[in-house]
Amino acid sequence: MRYSDRVYGKVEITEPVVLDLLKSPSLQRLKGISQQGYFEPHFPGTSYSRFEHSVGVYHLLNRFGASLEEQIAGLIHDVSHAAFSHCIDYVLAEASGDRQDHQDAIFKNFVRKTEIPGILNKYSLDVDYILEETNFPLKERNLPNLCADRIDYFLREAAVHAEIDQEKIDYFLETLTIMERNWVIRDLRSAKEFAALYLRLNLKYWAGFPSAVMFQTVGDCLRYCLEKNYFSFEDLYTTDKNLLKKIKLNLDNDENLKTLFDRMSNRTTVSNDSLNYQTLVLCKSRVVDPLCFHEGKLKLISEIEPEWARVVERELSPKKYFLRFKTPDQ
Repeated sequence: MRYSDRVYGKVEITEPVVLDLLKSPSLQRLKGISQQGYFEPHFPGTSYSRFEHSVGVYHLLNRFGASLEEQIAGLIHDVSHAAFSHCIDYVLAEASGDRQDHQDAIFKNFVRKTEIPGILNKYSLDVDYILEETNFPLKERNLPNLCADRIDYFLREAAVHAEIDQEKIDYFLETLTIMERNWVIRDLRSAKEFAALYLRLNLKYWAGFPSAVMFQTVGDCLRYCLEKNYFSFEDLYTTDKNLLKKIKLNLDNDENLKTLFDRMSNRTTVSNDSLNYQTLVLCKSRVVDPLCFHEGKLKLISEIEPEWARVVERELSPKKYFLRFKTPDQ
């Protein structure tokens, strides 16, 4: 199978189990889920799917020689995402916007109910081993460490928002290597450039004010629709398009829903007003502290430059926003 990727170019995929997984309903569903949530009203033309990102994580792990099991873990790591991705963390009472980890919490049980275990068993692969995240430190590590998941969405987001070109993407990939199951950047200068751009993307996109508005307004609208039985809990785990269709079917008969839908569609003026706000929103914040070679030793940026340690500590705290929506009579 020849696959064209916006980050890695043309990729040839030949591994039979990977090809079967790519054709599975669970992976195909991810084509209908936006990576960012519902960014299109805020940043038109920048949406891409969880499927694209998942294949990217697989390819990155394959490119750097990870085991087949780790490659598969990377490929399937997002199958438990609800429609509109991390917006689900602003819908469910048991979820949390400052952590945005609902998808991780349900991952193992979710996957076990899909066709994925059957595919893995067909190729004599250990399902329990592949579903255990701690077995795969190249695929996933806690912030602020680098991992394949983090590297791929960083490069992909930077590309779709035109923050970097293909030459810079190739440069970042060339600076990467693996040592003792850790991602390492070849020198301090490259590591600082990587970390600085990652921080820029976090502040501008992932944890910026537009994201806070998106997360809260999509969450409010989906929760209201659940309460009104406009769609079911199971519908949350279909696609963005399916939920949008069900919302639109009820707009003409429900003024409250129309107000909520206008907000999530970025048609309502909203400000960040800590003194006179309607809703407090917490957004997960992201920052990285890469390992790099410096003066013959392997060190974190924060071990070389104390100021970066302070940046990391500050930026790992959730961002707070105070939303106030303008009403029609204002």
